[in-house]
Amino acid sequence: MMSQSLYRTLISLHPAAEIDVMAPAWCRPLLNRMPEVSQALSMPLGHGALALAERRRLGRSLRGQGYNQALVLPNSFKSALVPFFAGITKRTGWRGEMRYGLLNDLRVLDKTAFPLMVQRYVALAYEQAEIHSADDLPQPLLWPRLQVAQDEILAACASFGIQNGRPTIGFCPGAEFGPAKRWPHYHYAALAETTIARGYQVLLFGSANDRAAGDDILALLPASAREHCRNLAGQTSLEQAVALIAACRAIVSNDSGLMHIAAALERPLVALYGPSSPDFTPPLSRRAKVIRLIEGYQRIRKGDDQQGYHQSLIDIQPDQVVAELTILLTPDGGR
Repeated sequence: MMSQSLYRTLISLHPAAEIDVMAPAWCRPLLNRMPEVSQALSMPLGHGALALAERRRLGRSLRGQGYNQALVLPNSFKSALVPFFAGITKRTGWRGEMRYGLLNDLRVLDKTAFPLMVQRYVALAYEQAEIHSADDLPQPLLWPRLQVAQDEILAACASFGIQNGRPTIGFCPGAEFGPAKRWPHYHYAALAETTIARGYQVLLFGSANDRAAGDDILALLPASAREHCRNLAGQTSLEQAVALIAACRAIVSNDSGLMHIAAALERPLVALYGPSSPDFTPPLSRRAKVIRLIEGYQRIRKGDDQQGYHQSLIDIQPDQVVAELTILLTPDGGR
């Protein structure tokens, strides 16, 4: 998601530019909603696979396609191979894993000068001599903004039988690194019960790996509330999840990919952080409120209780989230 800020910046600087993005196939539903992207090219190789011959073949297949510049966002050695084999004249990126020669517009990163990931991406849109720190970047930065058509939202709601009798609040209770980055399911259940009592319906989003977390939330709800809460984790495609999140009045989420999607859709968002820090990859939205009770970088490890939850997330009480959600749901969103 953060990479869209780079694409938006490039188009602002070069309105006639055509931007193709090579990324894993699962990214296509997001790239298709970025108007700056002309074409989404599938990267068929999985994370961690060197596959030198395949990267050479892939790079050579791009020769003669008219590319003037490649911007390489991952910092790995292997990520710089395809543009090199493609013979693209200008190959730009941060130095990363000893990429001398593979990249010929090589930038040396001072992490203190560019503390946010989005700043590091946007800096690559400019010539090296122009930008020495985040202070040199034009402000405000162009944050990620996904576009979803209203008919797509209506179709997704119809596919899952989601009625419009109650406004919808979305919860994203999963997290890639497991329970240590998750707000406890019993807190989500308490929040769902309060939210439903106020006249909302609740949708639970996530991958198939998050299905059990959603079921745990449902199991704690009284029957009267359970009928207004749907566990969609693992049931939607990414396209459908994006459209359904766009349909929500607000989102409550752990630090996760879906959190960044909600921010890019400009949904009012309460983002819950524990050991992971918003200092590097915060939700990029003025309609987002971050709740975190600790400071500084914390190693993501096994949680503090037998269910694996981190104490700093256990300590965030549902009443705190209700208070922030209430403010976000006011007409001016607390602004």
